[in-house]
Amino acid sequence: MKILLVNPPRSPHNGILEHAAPDVAPFIHRKLIGPPLGLLTIAGAVPDHEVRLLELKAEYDLRPAAPPPAVLVRRAVEETAPDVVGVTVITSELGSSLEILEEVKRIAPNAVTVAGGLHPTLAPGDFTGTAADVVCPGPATKPFAELVRAIEQGSRLAEVRGVWLDTGGGLAFTGARLEEIDEAGRDLVLPRRDLVAPWMASYKVGSSPDPATYVFTSLGCPHRCTFCSIWPQHGGAYRKRDVASVVTELGSLDDYPVVRFADANTVVDVDWAGRLFDAIAAAGIDKFFIMDMRVDTAARNPRLVEKMARGGLKVVIAGFESFRDTELEKYAKSTEKRQIDEAIRVFHENGIMLRGNYVVPPDYGADDFAALAEYAGTHRVTYAGYTILTPMPGTAYHAEVADRIVDRDPAKYNFFNCVLPTRLPLDEFYSRVADLWAIKKGTEVI
Repeated sequence: MKILLVNPPRSPHNGILEHAAPDVAPFIHRKLIGPPLGLLTIAGAVPDHEVRLLELKAEYDLRPAAPPPAVLVRRAVEETAPDVVGVTVITSELGSSLEILEEVKRIAPNAVTVAGGLHPTLAPGDFTGTAADVVCPGPATKPFAELVRAIEQGSRLAEVRGVWLDTGGGLAFTGARLEEIDEAGRDLVLPRRDLVAPWMASYKVGSSPDPATYVFTSLGCPHRCTFCSIWPQHGGAYRKRDVASVVTELGSLDDYPVVRFADANTVVDVDWAGRLFDAIAAAGIDKFFIMDMRVDTAARNPRLVEKMARGGLKVVIAGFESFRDTELEKYAKSTEKRQIDEAIRVFHENGIMLRGNYVVPPDYGADDFAALAEYAGTHRVTYAGYTILTPMPGTAYHAEVADRIVDRDPAKYNFFNCVLPTRLPLDEFYSRVADLWAIKKGTEVI
């Protein structure tokens, strides 16, 4: 069987950047850098088949003047003659993903098209009446492998549980799976990193000359932040990998001196994290590590942070979210403003570059922006990021404000655009968010 997997291009919409002053624009975050770990893992789930990857994000990073997606998709389909085409979909890339699937069907009508990823998991109904033959919610490795096997054997796709099938009159669910899938444990699949060889040069963070890759150590999250889609994506579950399996994978990454842990929070189980970095040291693994960590975790565990710094942790991304306890409580963040101060101290004392991220609610007025600017200016980090509080489909926040949404274009749902009414005129709101990005200490874009 021949399988083509496609990573769609990024949404071009960035209201913050569009309203930024020329001297501020260079500091504004535009994209996440790294390979499509989900697609590479899907590829690893079908080792007996011929898999090709079309990495459109990296393609345009390396060659901004490359032909439009439809042209590149057409070329890939004509060259591959795939039996199955899979596309990974997040909300802001829903439109482009559907266009890709339509192009595939136009050229290869007999190919089975599969939509997977975050958006199909949380909003499968959005694929009704589209060119997706199958919607494959996560965890998807086993269902996808079973789909491929059913197609190869000519079996009924309806026998594959846990997916949605296009019936011509709507989507039909094939039924809940009979067993739970544990992709961090017994059902672990390692990614096919060889598939991204043509695009490795694009996976460089900041000024680093070395490519970075993602490694996940856990799936899901035990916290319940109202704006986050990670815990709903995993049904509220949290699973962590065995330390030995993580260390074995790290030991195989000779081509990647830089590793970003692709977890919602790498340090949930403090004892587990300590054992992981003990094992990294014992194995002699020398990497430049990047991870996400909560400020309360750092504040309560300075010795663990010190250990991880000795083991190669160089950059931490922390969701400060707000400088007000009332807002943190509203977001169900379970952190306090005072913990930000302590976390900053802990990270700085250990030589760890810290990126602190804030979310800006649409109801902020001039006084709120001034207060946030003052706070951020006195709580300096290596780099600070400011995004817009966005009701992502499937989140508790979306359910809370769904009837107030004024912009329902999926391409705007990337945290750089406001889709709710603003207290200030919209242009002024964007300009004030953009101005916040000038408040920084260092110049590292992480």
